[in-house]
Amino acid sequence: MSSAGVVPLLGRVATAVSEAIARVRPETADADPVVRRSDRADFQSNAALPLAKSVGTPPAQLGGELAASIDRAQGVIADVRVSGPGFLNITLADSAVWESVAARLTDERLGIPATEDGRRVVIDYSAPNVAKEMHVGHLRTTIIGDSLARIFEFLGADVVRANHLGDWGTQFGMLIQYIDEHPESPWHTEELDADTSSVSALDTLYKAARAQFDADPEFADRARTRVVALQAGDLDTVARWREIVAESEKAFGAIYDRLGVLLTPADYVGESFYNDQLADTVTELVDKGVAVDSDGAVVVLSEQVKGPDDKPAVLMARKRDGGYGYDSTDLATIRYRIASLHADRLLYVTDSRQALHFQLIFEAGRRAGWLTEAIQVDHVAYGTILGPDGKPFKTRAGGTVRLMDLLDEAVARVRAVVAEKNPDLASAELDTIAEQAGIGAVKYADLSTSRVKDYTFDPVRMTSLNGNTGVYLQYAHARVCSILRKAGTTMPAEIDANVPLEPAERELALVLDGYGTVLDEVAEALEPHRLAGYLYELARAYTAFYDSCPVIPAEEPIRSNRIALCQLTARTLELGLGQLGIAAPRRM
Repeated sequence: MSSAGVVPLLGRVATAVSEAIARVRPETADADPVVRRSDRADFQSNAALPLAKSVGTPPAQLGGELAASIDRAQGVIADVRVSGPGFLNITLADSAVWESVAARLTDERLGIPATEDGRRVVIDYSAPNVAKEMHVGHLRTTIIGDSLARIFEFLGADVVRANHLGDWGTQFGMLIQYIDEHPESPWHTEELDADTSSVSALDTLYKAARAQFDADPEFADRARTRVVALQAGDLDTVARWREIVAESEKAFGAIYDRLGVLLTPADYVGESFYNDQLADTVTELVDKGVAVDSDGAVVVLSEQVKGPDDKPAVLMARKRDGGYGYDSTDLATIRYRIASLHADRLLYVTDSRQALHFQLIFEAGRRAGWLTEAIQVDHVAYGTILGPDGKPFKTRAGGTVRLMDLLDEAVARVRAVVAEKNPDLASAELDTIAEQAGIGAVKYADLSTSRVKDYTFDPVRMTSLNGNTGVYLQYAHARVCSILRKAGTTMPAEIDANVPLEPAERELALVLDGYGTVLDEVAEALEPHRLAGYLYELARAYTAFYDSCPVIPAEEPIRSNRIALCQLTARTLELGLGQLGIAAPRRM
């Protein structure tokens, strides 16, 4: 198979329509063929209507001319009929459909080209804070970012995962001082029981430190002194800070492992990494006239955005006291990712409330000359996870929901459902299924929702065996695998392209053919829910096929053709679920 992959049938039809347009109306040869799937035929082209307006011909007449001019000789298109105001209803040759299935089945990439080959994509996601537990607010950034990283890698991009940890700032001076003054308080992993993570203990100590800081002026002074010591590189202070970071990273790793997220310690690049780049970044911004002095501070005044007071929105490049903050670090970060990592595309996966901040960061990057026209940059914004009351998800006491607790709840729910339906299932196997399906349910509920929308966290709905859920897709994959085991074949089945297609076979084959198109749409729009929706459509198409087209008892060559459809469905579901970061069990 060539690096170009298998040309989708939709693309081949679009080419045929474009060639017909060029023959019938050469002056409009560049017109969009407007081809899409149709419930009246395999595909429909709506090109005649807009073209008719531009050339002054009745749409029905132009549609008839195009239909007559479409090439059938290549064996792809079997029939073209005109309906309504010039719509072209296009039916493919059965042999062309079978040949597409065969070509994809024998290709290790299912015929999907590496359209992002040669591009370096830096994806900023997850970004928990050191010494604080990961909570429900970290879920969407982590799994959306992970899915995008998987998809871009599959499409050939050189993906740099950037976990921008919150590991620097005044809060660490306060925490370190408190730990030193309370040596009896355990927080190292080896000092804790199995149910308590080091980051949970550190979070508790931080809250205690914060309370003492607010109530005890003398402690507050000692904490501020420790901040200065940390920033100055005091050996003992830095050593304690490194311990805190290391213990936190262990806890983050446990979450990532359970979620099946492909983030490793090698991807952790915290705020501290940019500390020695901040001064140079500000100097460059000042030298280029992008940043200016403002009462002793150095700021970037937006030329595009105004605040409520009708004054330019502001980025604080350097504070009046000479310190640096969140704005400073993000300016240094984008500069580094372009100059040192040589990014072709930058993705920042954070919630929609940070939209203005990143708009200002990107504007400053363009004005400084870091962001050029050759570099794409996107804020991949997402909505909020809501509780049953329609408000941001909280515990009953009003606190933030720990991410591990949320995962436990989903897994327990799936375990109960599976145990009820399979009372004889061994406990170990039940645990494995519950973990895979429970984690998959949480991830799919998120990824199947348009990322810009809020959604309600509902364990009962998301773990249902029916409907648009991750469990349903996993079960669909397991069912295909069960049929293939009964068929007793592991090699790609031989396809006879001369076998007439049944309607359910045709629909399944056409859905399978659209996989690569969907992946390209996800990479362009940065919307994983399009892939989730595609996989649900595929599972439904397979269910319809399974219900009306017997596989094992069918006679040859029909049997082999149907086994081929099963094999391609299983591989597509497995690969697609994997790109969402969801397991595809072969048995459930």
